[in-house]
Amino acid sequence: MDLKAALALDLEQRQAQSLYRYRRVLEGPQGPESQVDGRRVWTFCSNDYLGLANHPKIRVAFMQGVQEYGVGSGAAHLVTGHSRAHHQLEEALAEFVGRPRALLFSSGYLANLGVISALLGHQDAVFEDRLNHASLLDGGLLAGARFKRYRHRDCQALEAALAAREARRKLVVTDGVFSMDGDLAPLPELATVARRFDAWLLVDDAHGLGVLGEGGRGSLAHWELGMAQVPVLVGTLGKALGTFGAFVAGEETLIETLIQQARTYIYTTAPPPAVAAATLASLRLAEAESWRREKLAHLIAQFRQGAAQLGLQLMDSQTPIQPLLVGDSAAALKLSESLLARGMLITAIRPPTVPAGSARLRITLTAAHSETQVERLLEALAEAL
Repeated sequence: MDLKAALALDLEQRQAQSLYRYRRVLEGPQGPESQVDGRRVWTFCSNDYLGLANHPKIRVAFMQGVQEYGVGSGAAHLVTGHSRAHHQLEEALAEFVGRPRALLFSSGYLANLGVISALLGHQDAVFEDRLNHASLLDGGLLAGARFKRYRHRDCQALEAALAAREARRKLVVTDGVFSMDGDLAPLPELATVARRFDAWLLVDDAHGLGVLGEGGRGSLAHWELGMAQVPVLVGTLGKALGTFGAFVAGEETLIETLIQQARTYIYTTAPPPAVAAATLASLRLAEAESWRREKLAHLIAQFRQGAAQLGLQLMDSQTPIQPLLVGDSAAALKLSESLLARGMLITAIRPPTVPAGSARLRITLTAAHSETQVERLLEALAEAL
């Protein structure tokens, strides 16, 4: 069978299994109300948790960055791509999360691939939560280390896996907030188990940064943990902070090791300096405007209370990620389309993004939503179901 025929057969099978993915075209900025595929909808599936992606001050900072630095960075960080804007943002991020240094990456995926492969090799072992983000799982596999997944949030399973495996280095890897379930990793317990077996702990706080903890400093601040418990912290900038890119934060030796050895840092063009300038403005807003997190927490409570009154099967989450478990992929798609007909855009999440039989609507709330919009969402869900 030639390539075209083989791929066409694969695509037909995906369609038959209700697993085919489609892109929707956004015709304007991010926000709770958007123009998508030619129609106005209320959006409840964005990761713009603090409502900063279209903030006027951040737009101004981006345009000023373009005026000063141009559009493209022109090269990798280690050639001519590392601007003053990048350096200032790294220093601010390090201060924000309370670590000596931070290192920018062009995306969260590249950060996770780069840091795990820089730290581990064939003599080592990596232990990952089964529901970790794909970038963490891929990072563990591509590092060439012996790879073990443990049951979701199960510290006893992790302990057994660590006890059973001899290795030069051991790295435990987890999300801080799990992107499809919205629940928090038990970081204090994971840190205790990791220390008992002389393992390092890496936390990807993509969905906790800006939202959880004092000042929005993330999952580690929520659990009051520091570098002694979690030596490797990964954060992304394209979610609560509303821009683009990622960073790794930790000790001087960690950052210098990544500069020397992380292939996804060394061989990737640096992000546009204007994005770094915009992110610095976003970080300052996230720090100063605590009302955004307070409003978000209020909307989460409002939605969960209303969902409970409707008897909806929400997963156990106190974060902006509020998954409505459906189970069957076709049923999840049907519910998503029914909500779209009512002016609500919520994407159906299906395997392999989530385990088989656990298709869902990944409902997300942001500080830019209003109480009225949440009420209307609940009404639409009641009608669609």
